[in-house]
Amino acid sequence: MQSTIQNLFSFIQDSPTSYHAVDTMGSVLQSEGYVRLEESTPWKLVPGGKYFVTRNLSSLIAFRIPAEPAASFHIAASHGDSPSFKIKELPELPSAGLYVRLNVEKYGGMLMGPWMDRPLSVAGRILVEKDGQLRTKLVNVDRDLLLIPSLAIHMNREANNGFKPDPQKDMLPLYGDISRRDTFLRCVAEAAGEDPEHIAGHDLFLYCRMPGTLWGAGEEYISSPRLDDLQCAFSSLTAFVHTGKDSSQVDIPEPSSIPVHCVLDNEEVGSVTKQGAASTFLKDTLQRICLCLGKSREDYLTMLASSFMLSADNAHAVHPNQPEKADAVNRPSINKGIVIKYNGNQRYTTDAVSAAVFKTICRRAQVPFQTFLNRSDMAGGSTLGNISASQVPVNTVDIGLPQLAMHSPFETAGAADTDYMIRAMEEFFRCRIHCKGDGSYDIK
Repeated sequence: MQSTIQNLFSFIQDSPTSYHAVDTMGSVLQSEGYVRLEESTPWKLVPGGKYFVTRNLSSLIAFRIPAEPAASFHIAASHGDSPSFKIKELPELPSAGLYVRLNVEKYGGMLMGPWMDRPLSVAGRILVEKDGQLRTKLVNVDRDLLLIPSLAIHMNREANNGFKPDPQKDMLPLYGDISRRDTFLRCVAEAAGEDPEHIAGHDLFLYCRMPGTLWGAGEEYISSPRLDDLQCAFSSLTAFVHTGKDSSQVDIPEPSSIPVHCVLDNEEVGSVTKQGAASTFLKDTLQRICLCLGKSREDYLTMLASSFMLSADNAHAVHPNQPEKADAVNRPSINKGIVIKYNGNQRYTTDAVSAAVFKTICRRAQVPFQTFLNRSDMAGGSTLGNISASQVPVNTVDIGLPQLAMHSPFETAGAADTDYMIRAMEEFFRCRIHCKGDGSYDIK
Protein backbone atom coordinates (compact mmCIF):
# COMPACT_ATOMS: atom_id res chain seq x y z
CA MET A 1 0.00 0.00 0.00
CA GLN A 2 2.83 2.41 0.84
CA SER A 3 4.40 1.81 -2.57
CA THR A 4 1.09 2.40 -4.34
CA ILE A 5 0.55 5.68 -2.49
CA GLN A 6 4.00 7.00 -3.30
CA ASN A 7 3.58 6.03 -6.96
CA LEU A 8 0.20 7.80 -6.99
CA PHE A 9 1.73 10.95 -5.48
CA SER A 10 4.54 10.88 -8.05
CA PHE A 11 2.03 10.47 -10.89
CA ILE A 12 0.00 13.44 -9.62
CA GLN A 13 3.09 15.60 -9.14
CA ASP A 14 4.12 14.87 -12.73
CA SER A 15 0.60 15.72 -13.96
CA PRO A 16 -0.26 19.33 -13.07
CA THR A 17 -2.54 19.56 -16.14
CA SER A 18 -4.33 17.13 -18.44
CA TYR A 19 -1.55 17.66 -21.01
CA HIS A 20 1.07 16.55 -18.51
CA ALA A 21 -1.08 13.60 -17.38
CA VAL A 22 -1.22 12.34 -20.98
CA ASP A 23 2.51 12.93 -21.42
CA THR A 24 3.25 11.02 -18.19
CA MET A 25 1.04 8.10 -19.22
CA GLY A 26 2.57 8.05 -22.68
CA SER A 27 6.06 7.79 -21.20
CA VAL A 28 4.98 4.86 -19.01
CA LEU A 29 3.33 3.09 -21.95
CA GLN A 30 6.31 3.56 -24.26
CA SER A 31 8.64 2.18 -21.59
CA GLU A 32 6.41 -0.92 -21.56
CA GLY A 33 6.66 -1.39 -25.32
CA TYR A 34 3.46 0.35 -26.45
CA VAL A 35 3.66 1.92 -29.90
CA ARG A 36 2.39 5.45 -30.36
CA LEU A 37 -0.12 5.88 -33.17
CA GLU A 38 -1.23 9.12 -34.81
CA GLU A 39 -4.80 9.84 -35.85
CA SER A 40 -3.39 11.64 -38.90
CA THR A 41 -1.68 8.55 -40.36
CA PRO A 42 -2.87 5.02 -41.31
CA TRP A 43 -2.64 2.30 -38.65
CA LYS A 44 -1.17 -1.17 -38.98
CA LEU A 45 -2.14 -3.37 -36.04
CA VAL A 46 -0.96 -6.93 -35.43
CA PRO A 47 -2.06 -9.66 -32.99
CA GLY A 48 -0.12 -9.27 -29.75
CA GLY A 49 0.52 -5.59 -30.50
CA LYS A 50 0.34 -2.85 -27.88
CA TYR A 51 -0.63 0.68 -28.88
CA PHE A 52 -1.81 4.10 -27.74
CA VAL A 53 -3.09 7.24 -29.43
CA THR A 54 -3.71 10.80 -28.20
CA ARG A 55 -6.00 13.62 -29.25
CA ASN A 56 -5.24 17.27 -28.52
CA LEU A 57 -2.36 15.97 -26.36
CA SER A 58 -4.89 15.99 -23.51
CA SER A 59 -6.80 12.71 -24.05
CA LEU A 60 -5.30 9.24 -24.45
CA ILE A 61 -6.53 5.79 -25.41
CA ALA A 62 -4.28 2.72 -25.03
CA PHE A 63 -5.18 -0.80 -26.13
CA ARG A 64 -3.77 -4.26 -26.78
CA ILE A 65 -4.63 -6.68 -29.59
CA PRO A 66 -4.99 -10.23 -28.21
CA ALA A 67 -3.32 -13.15 -29.93
CA GLU A 68 -6.64 -14.86 -30.58
CA PRO A 69 -9.68 -13.26 -32.28
CA ALA A 70 -11.22 -10.52 -30.15
CA ALA A 71 -14.90 -10.68 -29.24
CA SER A 72 -15.37 -7.46 -27.23
CA PHE A 73 -13.80 -4.37 -25.70
CA HIS A 74 -13.10 -3.94 -21.99
CA ILE A 75 -12.83 -0.19 -21.40
CA ALA A 76 -11.74 1.61 -18.24
CA ALA A 77 -12.47 5.31 -18.73
CA SER A 78 -11.54 8.22 -16.48
CA HIS A 79 -10.66 11.88 -16.96
CA GLY A 80 -7.43 13.83 -16.64
CA ASP A 81 -8.65 17.39 -16.04
CA SER A 82 -9.44 19.03 -12.71
CA PRO A 83 -11.14 22.30 -11.73
CA SER A 84 -8.68 25.17 -11.85
CA PHE A 85 -8.15 28.71 -13.04
CA LYS A 86 -7.20 29.24 -16.69
CA ILE A 87 -4.98 32.17 -17.60
CA LYS A 88 -6.58 34.58 -20.06
CA GLU A 89 -5.04 35.65 -23.34
CA LEU A 90 -3.72 38.99 -22.03
CA PRO A 91 -2.44 37.61 -18.74
CA GLU A 92 -1.26 40.56 -16.64
CA LEU A 93 -3.26 43.00 -14.50
CA PRO A 94 -1.43 45.76 -12.57
CA SER A 95 -2.93 46.74 -9.21
CA ALA A 96 -2.61 49.83 -6.99
CA GLY A 97 0.55 50.85 -8.84
CA LEU A 98 2.36 48.25 -6.69
CA TYR A 99 1.54 44.74 -7.87
CA VAL A 100 1.15 42.56 -10.94
CA ARG A 101 -1.64 40.01 -10.85
CA LEU A 102 -2.61 37.37 -13.40
CA ASN A 103 -5.89 37.64 -15.29
CA VAL A 104 -7.69 34.30 -14.84
CA GLU A 105 -11.09 32.69 -15.28
CA LYS A 106 -12.69 29.63 -13.71
CA TYR A 107 -12.29 26.23 -15.36
CA GLY A 108 -14.90 23.84 -13.97
CA GLY A 109 -16.88 24.00 -10.76
CA MET A 110 -14.32 24.38 -8.01
CA LEU A 111 -14.39 25.29 -4.34
CA MET A 112 -12.80 28.72 -4.70
CA GLY A 113 -12.03 29.53 -1.06
CA PRO A 114 -9.36 26.83 -0.54
CA TRP A 115 -7.33 28.22 -3.45
CA MET A 116 -6.41 31.20 -1.28
CA ASP A 117 -3.21 31.48 0.78
CA ARG A 118 -1.40 28.45 -0.62
CA PRO A 119 1.55 28.12 -3.04
CA LEU A 120 0.55 27.95 -6.69
CA SER A 121 2.27 27.80 -10.04
CA VAL A 122 1.49 27.64 -13.75
CA ALA A 123 1.57 24.74 -16.20
CA GLY A 124 0.05 23.82 -19.54
CA ARG A 125 1.11 24.05 -23.17
CA ILE A 126 2.40 26.71 -25.50
CA LEU A 127 2.39 26.82 -29.29
CA VAL A 128 5.77 27.82 -30.66
CA GLU A 129 6.01 29.36 -34.15
CA LYS A 130 9.29 29.14 -36.05
CA ASP A 131 9.72 29.59 -39.80
CA GLY A 132 6.03 29.03 -40.46
CA GLN A 133 5.90 25.83 -38.39
CA LEU A 134 3.81 25.44 -35.24
CA ARG A 135 4.91 23.01 -32.54
CA THR A 136 3.32 22.26 -29.17
CA LYS A 137 5.52 22.29 -26.09
CA LEU A 138 4.49 21.44 -22.56
CA VAL A 139 5.57 23.82 -19.83
CA ASN A 140 5.62 23.73 -16.05
CA VAL A 141 6.99 26.66 -14.06
CA ASP A 142 8.10 24.25 -11.40
CA ARG A 143 8.46 26.59 -8.44
CA ASP A 144 6.29 28.53 -6.00
CA LEU A 145 5.31 31.39 -8.30
CA LEU A 146 1.88 32.66 -7.29
CA LEU A 147 -0.50 33.08 -4.37
CA ILE A 148 -4.08 34.32 -4.04
CA PRO A 149 -4.07 36.39 -0.82
CA SER A 150 -7.25 36.52 1.22
CA LEU A 151 -8.45 39.76 2.79
CA ALA A 152 -7.68 40.17 6.50
CA ILE A 153 -10.57 39.78 8.92
CA HIS A 154 -9.97 43.38 10.05
CA MET A 155 -11.01 44.61 6.60
CA ASN A 156 -13.95 42.27 6.19
CA ARG A 157 -15.63 41.59 9.52
CA GLU A 158 -18.23 39.43 7.74
CA ALA A 159 -15.62 37.06 6.29
CA ASN A 160 -16.77 34.21 8.54
CA ASN A 161 -20.46 34.87 7.92
CA GLY A 162 -20.90 33.57 4.39
CA PHE A 163 -18.19 35.19 2.28
CA LYS A 164 -18.81 34.64 -1.44
CA PRO A 165 -15.60 35.01 -3.51
CA ASP A 166 -15.89 37.02 -6.71
CA PRO A 167 -13.73 35.28 -9.35
CA GLN A 168 -13.02 38.58 -11.14
CA LYS A 169 -12.00 40.44 -7.99
CA ASP A 170 -11.03 38.09 -5.17
CA MET A 171 -9.40 35.18 -7.02
CA LEU A 172 -6.69 36.88 -9.08
CA PRO A 173 -3.27 35.48 -8.16
CA LEU A 174 -0.40 37.76 -7.16
CA TYR A 175 2.55 37.31 -9.54
CA GLY A 176 5.03 39.96 -8.39
CA ASP A 177 5.64 43.61 -7.65
CA ILE A 178 5.19 46.25 -10.32
CA SER A 179 8.80 45.89 -11.47
CA ARG A 180 7.82 42.46 -12.88
CA ARG A 181 5.30 43.95 -15.29
CA ASP A 182 5.38 42.47 -18.82
CA THR A 183 7.51 39.49 -17.73
CA PHE A 184 4.98 36.69 -17.24
CA LEU A 185 5.13 35.23 -20.75
CA ARG A 186 8.90 35.59 -20.62
CA CYS A 187 8.86 33.54 -17.39
CA VAL A 188 6.77 30.86 -19.14
CA ALA A 189 9.03 30.87 -22.19
CA GLU A 190 12.16 30.49 -20.04
CA ALA A 191 10.60 27.49 -18.27
CA ALA A 192 9.93 25.95 -21.69
CA GLY A 193 13.38 26.84 -23.03
CA GLU A 194 11.90 29.03 -25.75
CA ASP A 195 12.02 32.64 -26.93
CA PRO A 196 8.91 34.54 -25.70
CA GLU A 197 8.57 36.15 -29.14
CA HIS A 198 7.94 32.70 -30.61
CA ILE A 199 4.90 31.95 -28.39
CA ALA A 200 1.91 31.99 -30.75
CA GLY A 201 -0.68 30.60 -28.33
CA HIS A 202 -1.07 29.13 -24.87
CA ASP A 203 -3.36 27.02 -22.67
CA LEU A 204 -2.06 27.69 -19.16
CA PHE A 205 -3.60 26.82 -15.80
CA LEU A 206 -2.90 27.43 -12.14
CA TYR A 207 -2.10 24.38 -10.04
CA CYS A 208 -1.61 23.73 -6.35
CA ARG A 209 2.01 23.13 -5.37
CA MET A 210 1.33 21.28 -2.12
CA PRO A 211 2.74 17.72 -2.26
CA GLY A 212 0.62 14.69 -1.46
CA THR A 213 0.72 13.45 2.12
CA LEU A 214 -0.19 10.35 4.12
CA TRP A 215 -1.74 11.29 7.45
CA GLY A 216 -4.16 10.41 10.26
CA ALA A 217 -3.89 8.63 13.62
CA GLY A 218 -3.26 5.36 11.81
CA GLU A 219 -2.02 6.89 8.55
CA GLU A 220 -5.35 5.95 7.04
CA TYR A 221 -5.85 9.07 4.89
CA ILE A 222 -4.15 10.62 1.89
CA SER A 223 -4.46 14.21 0.74
CA SER A 224 -3.25 15.63 -2.55
CA PRO A 225 -4.19 17.94 -5.38
CA ARG A 226 -6.23 16.45 -8.24
CA LEU A 227 -7.28 13.16 -6.65
CA ASP A 228 -10.43 13.70 -8.70
CA ASP A 229 -9.78 12.11 -11.13
CA LEU A 230 -6.09 11.24 -11.32
CA GLN A 231 -6.56 8.61 -8.60
CA CYS A 232 -8.77 6.63 -10.99
CA ALA A 233 -6.60 7.39 -14.04
CA PHE A 234 -3.53 6.13 -12.16
CA SER A 235 -5.38 2.99 -11.03
CA SER A 236 -6.53 2.27 -14.59
CA LEU A 237 -3.05 2.78 -16.03
CA THR A 238 -1.44 0.59 -13.36
CA ALA A 239 -3.92 -2.25 -13.86
CA PHE A 240 -3.76 -1.95 -17.65
CA VAL A 241 0.05 -2.10 -17.78
CA HIS A 242 0.25 -4.91 -15.21
CA THR A 243 -2.19 -7.15 -17.05
CA GLY A 244 -0.30 -6.53 -20.28
CA LYS A 245 2.99 -7.91 -18.98
CA ASP A 246 4.51 -10.75 -20.96
CA SER A 247 3.23 -14.12 -19.76
CA SER A 248 6.79 -15.24 -19.11
CA GLN A 249 7.05 -12.49 -16.51
CA VAL A 250 3.57 -12.51 -15.00
CA ASP A 251 1.17 -15.44 -15.11
CA ILE A 252 -1.78 -13.61 -16.65
CA PRO A 253 -3.88 -15.39 -19.29
CA GLU A 254 -4.45 -13.48 -22.53
CA PRO A 255 -8.14 -12.53 -22.74
CA SER A 256 -10.23 -12.77 -25.90
CA SER A 257 -11.25 -9.16 -25.48
CA ILE A 258 -9.43 -5.94 -26.32
CA PRO A 259 -8.47 -4.11 -23.11
CA VAL A 260 -8.72 -0.33 -23.39
CA HIS A 261 -7.32 2.31 -21.04
CA CYS A 262 -9.07 5.60 -21.80
CA VAL A 263 -8.44 8.99 -20.15
CA LEU A 264 -10.47 11.88 -21.56
CA ASP A 265 -10.25 15.63 -21.13
CA ASN A 266 -12.78 18.35 -20.29
CA GLU A 267 -15.07 16.29 -18.05
CA GLU A 268 -15.15 19.19 -15.59
CA VAL A 269 -16.69 21.51 -18.20
CA GLY A 270 -19.21 19.13 -19.76
CA SER A 271 -17.10 16.91 -22.08
CA VAL A 272 -18.45 18.61 -25.23
CA THR A 273 -15.10 19.08 -26.98
CA LYS A 274 -13.26 17.20 -29.71
CA GLN A 275 -11.26 15.40 -26.99
CA GLY A 276 -14.05 14.96 -24.41
CA ALA A 277 -16.39 12.07 -23.67
CA ALA A 278 -19.02 13.51 -26.03
CA SER A 279 -16.55 13.48 -28.92
CA THR A 280 -15.94 10.71 -31.42
CA PHE A 281 -12.45 9.93 -30.04
CA LEU A 282 -13.36 6.63 -28.39
CA LYS A 283 -15.73 5.58 -31.19
CA ASP A 284 -13.20 6.47 -33.88
CA THR A 285 -10.49 4.49 -32.10
CA LEU A 286 -12.60 1.36 -31.62
CA GLN A 287 -13.81 1.44 -35.21
CA ARG A 288 -10.29 1.87 -36.56
CA ILE A 289 -9.18 -1.12 -34.49
CA CYS A 290 -11.91 -3.22 -36.09
CA LEU A 291 -11.08 -2.00 -39.59
CA CYS A 292 -7.38 -2.79 -39.11
CA LEU A 293 -8.31 -6.31 -37.98
CA GLY A 294 -10.41 -6.87 -41.08
CA LYS A 295 -13.74 -6.71 -39.26
CA SER A 296 -16.97 -5.44 -40.74
CA ARG A 297 -19.45 -2.88 -39.41
CA GLU A 298 -21.62 -5.74 -38.19
CA ASP A 299 -18.63 -7.30 -36.43
CA TYR A 300 -18.10 -3.99 -34.64
CA LEU A 301 -21.71 -3.79 -33.48
CA THR A 302 -21.61 -7.43 -32.35
CA MET A 303 -18.51 -6.70 -30.29
CA LEU A 304 -20.21 -3.73 -28.62
CA ALA A 305 -22.99 -6.01 -27.35
CA SER A 306 -20.46 -7.96 -25.25
CA SER A 307 -18.33 -4.96 -24.38
CA PHE A 308 -18.26 -3.26 -21.00
CA MET A 309 -17.05 0.06 -19.63
CA LEU A 310 -15.93 1.11 -16.18
CA SER A 311 -16.64 4.84 -15.96
CA ALA A 312 -14.26 5.64 -13.10
CA ASP A 313 -14.62 9.02 -11.43
CA ASN A 314 -14.33 9.64 -7.71
CA ALA A 315 -17.33 9.70 -5.37
CA HIS A 316 -18.40 11.62 -2.27
CA ALA A 317 -17.64 10.01 1.09
CA VAL A 318 -19.92 10.80 4.03
CA HIS A 319 -18.58 14.00 5.62
CA PRO A 320 -17.41 13.83 9.26
CA ASN A 321 -18.86 17.25 10.14
CA GLN A 322 -22.00 17.14 7.99
CA PRO A 323 -23.15 13.51 7.69
CA GLU A 324 -26.71 14.72 7.13
CA LYS A 325 -25.70 15.78 3.60
CA ALA A 326 -25.45 12.10 2.62
CA ASP A 327 -28.23 9.64 1.82
CA ALA A 328 -29.56 7.82 4.85
CA VAL A 329 -28.04 4.46 3.88
CA ASN A 330 -26.17 4.82 0.56
CA ARG A 331 -23.29 6.75 2.11
CA PRO A 332 -19.78 5.58 1.19
CA SER A 333 -17.00 5.47 3.75
CA ILE A 334 -13.30 6.08 3.15
CA ASN A 335 -11.19 2.89 3.03
CA LYS A 336 -14.28 0.70 2.65
CA GLY A 337 -13.83 -0.08 -1.02
CA ILE A 338 -14.97 0.98 -4.48
CA VAL A 339 -18.15 3.04 -4.77
CA ILE A 340 -20.85 2.05 -7.28
CA LYS A 341 -22.78 5.20 -8.19
CA TYR A 342 -26.50 5.21 -9.03
CA ASN A 343 -28.97 7.86 -10.14
CA GLY A 344 -32.61 7.38 -11.10
CA ASN A 345 -32.40 10.08 -13.78
CA GLN A 346 -29.36 8.34 -15.33
CA ARG A 347 -26.85 11.03 -14.45
CA TYR A 348 -24.86 7.89 -13.72
CA THR A 349 -25.08 4.92 -16.08
CA THR A 350 -25.27 2.16 -13.48
CA ASP A 351 -28.26 -0.14 -13.84
CA ALA A 352 -29.09 -3.64 -12.61
CA VAL A 353 -27.05 -5.30 -15.38
CA SER A 354 -23.88 -3.24 -15.07
CA ALA A 355 -24.00 -3.28 -11.26
CA ALA A 356 -24.37 -7.06 -11.19
CA VAL A 357 -21.46 -7.53 -13.60
CA PHE A 358 -19.18 -5.23 -11.61
CA LYS A 359 -20.13 -6.78 -8.27
CA THR A 360 -19.18 -10.17 -9.71
CA ILE A 361 -15.81 -8.78 -10.78
CA CYS A 362 -15.22 -7.27 -7.32
CA ARG A 363 -16.06 -10.54 -5.56
CA ARG A 364 -13.63 -12.42 -7.80
CA ALA A 365 -10.93 -9.85 -7.00
CA GLN A 366 -11.85 -9.99 -3.29
CA VAL A 367 -12.39 -6.25 -3.29
CA PRO A 368 -15.09 -4.59 -1.14
CA PHE A 369 -17.66 -2.34 -2.77
CA GLN A 370 -20.29 0.12 -1.52
CA THR A 371 -23.03 2.28 -3.02
CA PHE A 372 -23.68 5.98 -3.48
CA LEU A 373 -26.88 7.87 -4.26
CA ASN A 374 -27.60 11.52 -3.61
CA ARG A 375 -30.21 12.58 -1.14
CA SER A 376 -33.52 12.74 -3.01
CA ASP A 377 -33.81 16.47 -2.27
CA MET A 378 -30.30 17.29 -3.48
CA ALA A 379 -29.12 17.52 -7.09
CA GLY A 380 -25.88 15.72 -7.85
CA GLY A 381 -23.24 15.83 -10.54
CA SER A 382 -22.66 13.60 -13.51
CA THR A 383 -19.61 12.08 -15.15
CA LEU A 384 -18.29 10.83 -18.46
CA GLY A 385 -20.07 7.45 -18.64
CA ASN A 386 -23.51 8.62 -19.68
CA ILE A 387 -22.01 11.19 -22.07
CA SER A 388 -19.74 8.71 -23.86
CA ALA A 389 -22.68 6.30 -24.25
CA SER A 390 -24.12 8.56 -26.94
CA GLN A 391 -21.11 7.64 -29.09
CA VAL A 392 -20.26 4.13 -27.83
CA PRO A 393 -23.38 2.46 -26.40
CA VAL A 394 -22.09 -0.33 -24.17
CA ASN A 395 -23.06 -1.60 -20.76
CA THR A 396 -21.40 0.79 -18.31
CA VAL A 397 -21.08 1.06 -14.56
CA ASP A 398 -20.19 4.33 -12.86
CA ILE A 399 -17.69 3.77 -10.09
CA GLY A 400 -15.18 5.78 -8.07
CA LEU A 401 -13.21 6.01 -4.86
CA PRO A 402 -14.69 7.82 -1.85
CA GLN A 403 -13.18 11.19 -1.05
CA LEU A 404 -13.74 14.40 0.89
CA ALA A 405 -13.47 18.02 -0.31
CA MET A 406 -14.10 17.15 -3.95
CA HIS A 407 -13.09 20.01 -6.29
CA SER A 408 -10.89 21.61 -3.67
CA PRO A 409 -7.26 22.21 -4.73
CA PHE A 410 -6.30 19.75 -1.95
CA GLU A 411 -8.56 16.71 -1.61
CA THR A 412 -8.69 13.78 0.80
CA ALA A 413 -9.23 10.05 0.24
CA GLY A 414 -8.39 6.68 1.80
CA ALA A 415 -4.94 5.12 1.94
CA ALA A 416 -6.28 1.63 1.17
CA ASP A 417 -8.72 2.44 -1.62
CA THR A 418 -6.33 2.93 -4.55
CA ASP A 419 -5.16 -0.66 -4.19
CA TYR A 420 -8.79 -1.83 -4.21
CA MET A 421 -9.41 -0.05 -7.52
CA ILE A 422 -6.25 -1.46 -9.09
CA ARG A 423 -7.15 -5.02 -8.09
CA ALA A 424 -10.71 -4.73 -9.41
CA MET A 425 -9.52 -3.24 -12.70
CA GLU A 426 -6.94 -6.00 -13.12
CA GLU A 427 -9.70 -8.57 -12.73
CA PHE A 428 -11.81 -6.63 -15.22
CA PHE A 429 -9.05 -6.57 -17.84
CA ARG A 430 -8.43 -10.30 -17.38
CA CYS A 431 -12.01 -11.55 -17.59
CA ARG A 432 -14.32 -11.94 -20.57
CA ILE A 433 -17.97 -10.83 -20.66
CA HIS A 434 -20.09 -12.50 -23.33
CA CYS A 435 -23.60 -11.40 -24.29
CA LYS A 436 -25.69 -14.56 -24.76
CA GLY A 437 -28.73 -12.47 -25.67
CA ASP A 438 -30.24 -9.21 -24.56
CA GLY A 439 -30.20 -9.34 -20.74
CA SER A 440 -28.16 -12.57 -20.50
CA TYR A 441 -24.39 -12.57 -19.91
CA ASP A 442 -21.59 -14.99 -19.17
CA ILE A 443 -18.52 -13.84 -17.21
CA LYS A 444 -15.44 -16.01 -17.63
